[in-house]
Amino acid sequence: MAEEEVKNTTAVQTAEPKAPKSKQKKVKRIVNSGQVHIQSTFNNTIISVTDKSGEVLSASSAGANGFRGSKKGTAFAAGVAAEKALELAKKNNALNSVDVFVSGIGLGRDAAVRAISSVGIKIDSITDVTPIAHGGVRPKGERKP
Repeated sequence: MAEEEVKNTTAVQTAEPKAPKSKQKKVKRIVNSGQVHIQSTFNNTIISVTDKSGEVLSASSAGANGFRGSKKGTAFAAGVAAEKALELAKKNNALNSVDVFVSGIGLGRDAAVRAISSVGIKIDSITDVTPIAHGGVRPKGERKP
C-alpha cells in the first residue's frame, strides 16, 4: 500500500505544468464610416456594426439586452439593441457615419433605424436586402405540356 502511494506521488511530481496562454491586447481601430446590418425576424432583432470590409466592431440583439419570449420581437426591444450596439461602436471605434442594411420582415426594422439616428450617428444610406422568392429553380424531370 505504501509503495503505491510513493509511485503515485512521483508521477504527479514529474508532470509538467501547462504554460499559460498569452493574451494579446485588442487594438482599438479608428473607423470613421461603417455599416449596420439589421436582421429583423418576428422573434428577435440582431444588430451588427461592421467596418467597410465587413469585420464586426460590435453586435447586440434584443435577447442579449434582457428581453425574453415574445417581447424580443417588439419594436422597443429592437431600438434598445440598436442603441447599445451603436454606442459601443461609437465609444470604442469613433464611428461617425454608417450605411444601413435591413433584412427581414419583423417589427424592429424601423425602430432600429430610428435608434441609429437618435444615438447621433449620421446615416448615409438605407438599403433593404430582404431576399425575395421568385418561384425557385426549374424542378427535376421532364417538362410538362
